[in-house]
Amino acid sequence: MKISVIGCGYLGAVHAAGMAELGHTVVGVDIDAQKIAALTSGRAPFFEPGVDGLLQSRSDRLRFTTDISEVADAEVHFIAVGTPQAEGGAAADMRFVDAAFASLVPHLRPGALVVGKSTVPVGTAAAIAPQVEAAGASLAWNPEFLREGFAVADTLTPDRLVYGVRAGDDASVALLDRVYSTTLASGTPRIVTDFATAELVKVSANAFLATKISFINAMAEIAEVTGADVTTLADAIGHDTRIGRRFLNAGVGFGGGCLPKDIRAFQARADELGVGHALEFLDHVDQINQRRRARVVELALAALDDQGSRDATVAVLGLAFKPNSDDVRDSPAVDVAVALAREGVRVVATDPQAQRSAARKAPAVTIAPTVEEAINAASVVLVLTEWPEYRDLDPAALAPLTPARVVIDGRNCLDADKWRAAGWTYRGLGRS
Repeated sequence: MKISVIGCGYLGAVHAAGMAELGHTVVGVDIDAQKIAALTSGRAPFFEPGVDGLLQSRSDRLRFTTDISEVADAEVHFIAVGTPQAEGGAAADMRFVDAAFASLVPHLRPGALVVGKSTVPVGTAAAIAPQVEAAGASLAWNPEFLREGFAVADTLTPDRLVYGVRAGDDASVALLDRVYSTTLASGTPRIVTDFATAELVKVSANAFLATKISFINAMAEIAEVTGADVTTLADAIGHDTRIGRRFLNAGVGFGGGCLPKDIRAFQARADELGVGHALEFLDHVDQINQRRRARVVELALAALDDQGSRDATVAVLGLAFKPNSDDVRDSPAVDVAVALAREGVRVVATDPQAQRSAARKAPAVTIAPTVEEAINAASVVLVLTEWPEYRDLDPAALAPLTPARVVIDGRNCLDADKWRAAGWTYRGLGRS
């Protein structure tokens, strides 16, 4: 099929490359000429494993442009622009979605299908549909469920497909089935529903995951004052099949471009609908998450005080909000580093992929190219992103670099016994 993808940021670029991999002829459109130039050359303007390979291997049926008129012959158009948190508020900023639809509609051919993939407030599709239908096209909502670091696999082999369509719109369902024919043939579940339910699926999933993470971090707060071990606690309750072990890792909390802004936007939309009380708990989820960042700062400052001086260096290992990503949006690691710098502490940080983006966001933090350079002479070492190379560090080899030998494991990802045996004072969040 001929497909267009409007918006070639993280979601759009991955989706465009994935659709080409599935056999479609794809044109991606974005107003950012530098972004389009990078994608055309086979390089994604962000780090995501596997994306560059798809861009390069499928260049025969994948192209990128800044000219929206080049989508006119496409049968299906995906809208994949961002919905960041609005400046000065909690609601989603819908300017990019509105602009994408406004620019696309004049180029729609009769019978075309426009498919929203952006995460939007519930009610968006119903409000936009008349604009699309007036052009003789149809609208569907097909939420994305990408995990940063696994986006290629989640695009090609998702764990479910959700179609939000008007009641009785079998033609749109049939078109989407053609788009995803390879995926459906592999047995991927398909759920066909209304606009509102499809819009709620993504934000509900993110709200649930955020709640689960904040729940175990709330248990970590209790564990810290009782001498319990939150990691063992998570293992124990995770064996209950009703609960499960995934997303029960206590630590510095969640971040990134989705969970924090999505739960805030969800609350804001509920307030607009007059049912804000239904999501009041998400405010507590957010507060717990923010407290975990503050707790790491407290622990680092306390460790410096124990050594007799805050005029010292703290090493931060990890700046991205999660491994296999260069995304520092709402990153707990960056927040902690910046907070310590504000306290007058010299902070030296490193990350395998996020050094450049973090440097722009945190100019007061010194960026080191290697772990060894970051740790050298540091009074405290913080592990704030669970990159495999940090989990596998040899504490004995690093010990000579820092006489203090104090490590705070903000992700509970290190082998505590191994670090203590190498002479380090180890502190994990919620661990005795």
